[in-house]
Amino acid sequence: MINEFKAFIAKGNVMDMAVGIIIGAAFTAIVQSLVGDIINPIIALFTGGIDFSGWFYVLDGETYVSREAAMEAGAPVFAAGKFVMAVINFFIIAFVVFMLVKMVNRIKAAAEKPAEVVPQVPAGPSEIDILIEIRDALKK
Repeated sequence: MINEFKAFIAKGNVMDMAVGIIIGAAFTAIVQSLVGDIINPIIALFTGGIDFSGWFYVLDGETYVSREAAMEAGAPVFAAGKFVMAVINFFIIAFVVFMLVKMVNRIKAAAEKPAEVVPQVPAGPSEIDILIEIRDALKK
């Protein structure tokens, strides 16, 4: 069983997956910062700072100042605004990741682009061909 485990761990796929997870975790922090600290403020500038996370409906009919206050009071809260913000953030993050992947693919394609193929000039006749022609011409 230990040998099977060693063989499993030694496979390239497991190591690739581990590296992918570690880089993915680091990349998540970068993308969240990009979206939260750079893109969302720009969007807020154009939308007047609309934050949908304040949209909520308390199902027991009571009135609360905020969603947090309602939740602290133990009231059942339908937090549609938080869901809307999560969906908006998902689309922003998906678009940012798409643009990053597109940029990386473009860079990768440029790096893998083969050097321009120099057209080969057809080689002239070989020495033997020329000697044969001279011999045939002398015979005539």
